[in-house]
Amino acid sequence: MMPTTLRALAAACLGLAGALAAAPEVRASAFEFVPAPQTDLNRLYRIDRVTGEVSSCQYALKEGTVGVTLCFGPGEGAEAQEPGEYGLVSSHHEREGGVFRVDYRTGEMSVCYVFEEKVVCTPPETVSPVATAEAPATPDTTGSTQ
Repeated sequence: MMPTTLRALAAACLGLAGALAAAPEVRASAFEFVPAPQTDLNRLYRIDRVTGEVSSCQYALKEGTVGVTLCFGPGEGAEAQEPGEYGLVSSHHEREGGVFRVDYRTGEMSVCYVFEEKVVCTPPETVSPVATAEAPATPDTTGSTQ
């Protein structure tokens, strides 16, 4: 037979497990942040992981102060999209100021960057199965190898 203290502890653990199971699902972080890959640019991009809305901020010097945070809101193409599972991916290209917005559910991608004081994004694109099926067996290359 189980001692009273152990029975009480077991009942408390079962009660806690039931309460946790009934608790509303804890939502993962609502935003994702990625720096621009350009090595001499202190810009950080932010995306709403559900809506795909993209904005950006960077540090700027301001005489007589410690500086300011300069932010750029969403412009053309960077506004909220259809609900999805969005993220940002940096290209790791040291001279690139933009980032890729990706929809992990559909595979669509667009490029987002700051243009005229707003973040803009190209129209979303994805590789269609038809285009993949029609692709040549060996990819075309440019340039030369030595």
